[in-house]
Amino acid sequence: MTQFPGELITSIKNPKIQYVRDLLASRKSREQQNACVIEGVRLAEEAIKANANALMVIYSESLSERGLILVNALQNTKVPVIRVPDDLMAKISATETDQGLLLVVEPKIYTLPIKLDFVLILDEIKDPGNMGTILRTAAAAGVQLVITTPGCVDVYSPKVLRAGMGAQFTIPMKALIWAEIANFWQTQPGSPGLYLTETSEGSKVWEVDLTKPMGIIIGGEANGASEEAKKCATEFVTIPMPGGSESLNAAIAAGIVMFEVVRQRTA
Repeated sequence: MTQFPGELITSIKNPKIQYVRDLLASRKSREQQNACVIEGVRLAEEAIKANANALMVIYSESLSERGLILVNALQNTKVPVIRVPDDLMAKISATETDQGLLLVVEPKIYTLPIKLDFVLILDEIKDPGNMGTILRTAAAAGVQLVITTPGCVDVYSPKVLRAGMGAQFTIPMKALIWAEIANFWQTQPGSPGLYLTETSEGSKVWEVDLTKPMGIIIGGEANGASEEAKKCATEFVTIPMPGGSESLNAAIAAGIVMFEVVRQRTA
């Protein structure tokens, strides 16, 4: 007979359930509580593998055996465990079809690197799918740090967490305003480049030396880079599009540029 660990809660009005619902629904709550909610077994496993600090786990009795193994492991490390009926889990979840597991974790806090090498700056990226894909690609490309600027979607929102596939817990991230970014760049020795990816002007990305310490700016989906981003950039780079398209998806553009850095540095 399967054993179901943890405290049983059946009411959506329970304070612990309301706490999780607030985290799922509100960026303000996530920032104030310094917590976010991961949905699903695979993402939860990735977060734990990356040593994320788990604060609470909620699961339903229809959770898979693989999920129950994770729940029991978390309980053994003294993480509070809550069991809920399937219908209550469906009401709590931010997805249309819940996976029977919610993990509340504490986002990691990162400091700026002492020595800049390979930094990605995201300027007003608002689409959750694009943001998550960019973070996942940045982790794969070995980006040293991702900086998000005001106007970007919350990197710990449920949709971004799903699209990022756990990248939020493996890659350093920092939210800064442009004045802080400019000050950070000015303190770096050797005047490192800060390259803004544009669609219509600039040097072809493969003609720029990306083997030296530098940063890449990726502008927003609708309006491109902000005026503040353009002022901070030292050079514009472009991705040629012989097919005549006006622009590339922000996540695609970011991936091309990041892996051009990888290509140059591993050639």
